[in-house]
This record gives sequence, structure tokens and C-alpha cells, in this order.
Amino acid sequence: MTLKTVPPGSTRARFDGGDSEGAPSRKLDLDEILRALVLEKLLTESDALRARQAYREHLSKAGRVELHPLIFIADLKAPNPAAPEKPITMEYLTEWLSRKAGLPYLKIDPMKIDVARVTQVIGHQYALRYRILPIHVTDETVTFATAEPYLTSYIADLKQILRKEIRRVVANPVDVNRYLTEFYRVSRSVQKAVEAKMGGEKISGILNFEQLLELGKTNVGAEDQHIVQVVDWLLQYAFEQRASDIHLEPRREMSNVRFRIDGVMHQVYQFPTPVMGAVVSRIKILGRMDVAEKRRPQDGRLKTRSPSGREVELRLSTMPTAFGEKCVMRIFDPDIVVKRFDQLGFTPRESAIWEKMVERPNGIVLVTGPTGSGKTTTLYSTLKYLVAPEINVCTIEDPIEMVAAEFNQMQVQASIDLDFATGIRTLLRQDPDIIMVGEVRDLETAQMAIQASLTGHLVLSTLHTNDSPSSITRLLDLGVPHYLLQGTLAGIMAQRLVRTLCPHCKQPHAVDEPSWKALTHPFTVEIPHQVMRPQGCLECRKTGYFGRTGIYEMALITPALRELIKANFDQTAFAHEAIREGMRPLKLSAASHIARGVTTVEECISVVPLVDL
Repeated sequence: MTLKTVPPGSTRARFDGGDSEGAPSRKLDLDEILRALVLEKLLTESDALRARQAYREHLSKAGRVELHPLIFIADLKAPNPAAPEKPITMEYLTEWLSRKAGLPYLKIDPMKIDVARVTQVIGHQYALRYRILPIHVTDETVTFATAEPYLTSYIADLKQILRKEIRRVVANPVDVNRYLTEFYRVSRSVQKAVEAKMGGEKISGILNFEQLLELGKTNVGAEDQHIVQVVDWLLQYAFEQRASDIHLEPRREMSNVRFRIDGVMHQVYQFPTPVMGAVVSRIKILGRMDVAEKRRPQDGRLKTRSPSGREVELRLSTMPTAFGEKCVMRIFDPDIVVKRFDQLGFTPRESAIWEKMVERPNGIVLVTGPTGSGKTTTLYSTLKYLVAPEINVCTIEDPIEMVAAEFNQMQVQASIDLDFATGIRTLLRQDPDIIMVGEVRDLETAQMAIQASLTGHLVLSTLHTNDSPSSITRLLDLGVPHYLLQGTLAGIMAQRLVRTLCPHCKQPHAVDEPSWKALTHPFTVEIPHQVMRPQGCLECRKTGYFGRTGIYEMALITPALRELIKANFDQTAFAHEAIREGMRPLKLSAASHIARGVTTVEECISVVPLVDL
């Protein structure tokens, strides 16, 4: 479909069918677009007048710096005819333009673009001249994103030069401009780093297993300005994409950068292996780690700012691999790590039980679950809930996950024999009210935690077990006497994280009864009439999921449960009694989330232990 020009005095614009490539090459005209929108009753005449006025003011102030016409229309925030409570957005206008131009619409997702490859298709200056962003390359085709669908003069030239079919999609002009800058900047920085000369020699050779002890001799400098730019881009990119972890993984020739988002790993970029070595070295410098030591694992931390200006902490961990140092950066955004209980996914009932557990003056409260199940977030959020000027909160952690001004935090230092048990012993002389122990790993730590609770302190800690009842089995296996557990254990909470359905696109669907029964077995749970299913939209990158929430199994230790904590502990009997006393197993908590449309059966089955109680 072709957007035809109209005489200056005309009051309407006509869209007729046709191939936009066959029409004269030209840029979009603001007046033409406004007339078309008014004609379709998407804008009022007064809104169109305001857009023209804004355009004239921009030209007078900016010295005729060109901006895309849709920007001025989107800035009006005019009511959307389809949903009057919402304004017309840039994406709405872009989709409208794509229909008029007869081209596919695309919301650019940088996570799905091979930046290193697409930026080799055409030069940056050529891409800027026509405002075209290469987004996909195959052996036969190249796909470009553009916000100027009627600017077609470059198509014939590119067909001849690239010897490939040229395909086009219409995308948000703000995204096109942004990624034209970002993609080519990071690609240029990587290329410059590869071409960097140290001592007059270009980078050569492969950092492989046989050269593991020589990794420090990489020719790319960690302080090279191009490496600095790459690391800055990488961190900002991770914050924008809501990543919880950044993985830098060296390989033989091209090394991988991956992000974990909502618990799922995504390939993001590939660097030449020598550049990856320099990137890791730069990160080690920022984290105050030993750059020269590449044979041993190291831990560090750094603090930076997200694009919105919030301070964000990153926990760093490196390990030697066959082709260089692998680095993982775990991101701790205070706005994400510390939440209210309802934001963690607690129901009102669960919040009441948890508050009853942790508001005791003494005793041990355990949070259990596998790595990555959200235990740290729960503990920090709980400490924030409990902290007060009249309360002394002390922690011993390995490592300190997030520095908090309200707590007195100590880190385990194995090199000087400062372990968890020694740390607790020290904290007991610091007049604490609440002690948080990062993890109960051995008998000595467990004994010191129990000693702390017996002397009138509330102790919070974590264990790696599948559910609440198995935590007692674990402590008994470590060698903790059963009578000490009887007197000190206040409560246990097992938890998991599940992805939540995207609120923008989830749709009702009939429940899959076999999957529902597999999840809830051996309990009899009413099958809901319908559940929500993932669909996929722009907001969730077509995954159908956006964010994560917790599911919880809380066992408040009652007198009846204390009687069951014996030397010959029966875990099954304890579990059954705990359910009678009000514990809702993880299965039932998951079923409740599904019935409320928060998540899906498949997602819960993937994380909830399905063993019979």
C-alpha cells in the first residue's frame, strides 16, 4: 500500500494499494500523516494543530535538526480511540504506519539480534544516511528495520552490492535511532580492541587449555578505551533487559555473553576470545580483584548505577576454564532484592504465618530451597521488615550479597579461618538481637546457631533442601541433637521461584487435567474451570512470561510437631502432621497461583518437587 502525496491545499490524504518500492522514494511528511490520521478519526483537528505547532517550535529552536514525524504525534498523548483511557503510543502509530505501507511491523528486541553479524552488512554512515538498521542476515536475505517505509532509493544499490534479497520491516523510529548508535558503537569498540597493537604486534594465537597459565599475556589491555566502552555497554544493557546474572564464557575462538532473565538463559553477544579476556580483566579491576591471578577462582563486588540512576550492586565470581577465565556477575538491584512480603508472592495467610515466625524474640527460622530459589531476597526483605533503631541486626555471609546500611554485615574469610561458626561466635559478643547466618553447612555452624538461639537471639538462616520436613532430616544428619532442635526451631519455609504470566497478553484456556493431577497428586484439589495461558507480546518478548514470583511452604513448629522431632525422626509422619497443623505444601501453593492466573501448570511442574508426601 502506498501513501500518496496530496496537494498542499488538500484536506485529506489517500492510501491506495500498491508496492511501496514502486513509488517515488521520499521521506514521510508530518502534514500528510496528520491528515490521514484525522481522516480515520484517530486524531482530532485540534490534536493535529498541536502537533504542527510543536514541529514548528522544534525547527525554530533546534536549527532544523530533523526528527521523525511520529515523534511529534506520539508526544501529544492523545486518547486512543480503541481504549480512551490510554494515550496513542509510538508503537500504536508505528503499527498503523506499517499497515499503510504494506510492510510487516516489528518491535525490535536486541536480545534476538546477532549484533556482530548484522553490523558487518553495511557501514554505519550508510545506515545513518537512510536510517536503516540491519536486524537479520541469512545466505539469501538481509532484513532491515526502518521508520521511513517510502524511502526506497537504497534498495536497488544494496541488492547489487550484497547480492541478496532485501527485506524491510517497519519499526519504532526511536528504537531504530537508538540501536543504530548502540549496535555500531559496541561493534566498533570490539573491532578496535581486536586491532589494538601492544608492542607493535597484532593479537594472534588462541588462549587454549595448554596456555592456561599464560592467560595474563593477552595483547588487549583491560584499560583500553574500547574495552572500557564494551564493559559499560554490557552492564547498562543487562540492567535494561532485567537480567539477574551476566555470564562471560570463553571459548576457543568466539566467546559467549549470556544473560539470565526470569530464570532463563539468553545468548546476547559473542566476542573474540582475546577481547573476552580483556573484558574479564576490566571487570576484575572494577571489582578490586587480583588481575594477575588467573589460575584460581576469585570473588569480588562492584557498585554502579542503572540507566534510571539507581545504585546497583554486582557480585563477581571468576573461575579458570579451558579457554580462559569465566566470569559471572550476579546483579542485586535494591528495588528488586528488598520487597514487601506481598511483592514476594506471599498470600495474606502466608504473610501472617511468616510474621509470626520471625517476630519471636528467639529461636531459629530456616529458609530452604535450591540455588536460585530466592532465599536471599526473602531473608533481606525479612531483615528490612524487622530492623528498627532499637534492634541490632548482625549478619555473617559468604559472600555479602548486598550491602545494607541498616545491618552490621561480616563476610566469611576462609584464608584467615573466619568461617560461619567463628563468625557467629564473634557476633554473640556484639550484643545482637537478630543474627542472619548465610547458610548452615556443617555441624559446627549448626551448633553455634543453636547456641545463639538458646541465649535469647532470633537466628535466620538457609539450608539447601527440597522441602520443609527434609530440613530437619538434614540437621539431624549433620549431627545436631534432636532435643536441641525441639527447643530452638521456630519455623521452616521452603520456596521456589516461578515465572509469572505476562499481564498484557495472557489468555484464558481450558485446564489440562492430566498435568493438573500430576502437579497436585496425592491431594484432591478442585480443577478450575479455566486457567491462564501464555500468548506472547511485545512486552514479554513473545515468551508469554514477565517477571517471577515465589511459591512457599511454611511449617510453623507447633507443640504437636515438636513431639515428632526425635532421634528416629519420621519425615513422612512429620509432613502429614504439619499439613494437619496448617502447612500448605509447595504443590498446593503452586496450584493456588495457577488458579489465580499468576502462572502455569507447566512452569510449576518444572520447579516443584513432585514426590509423594
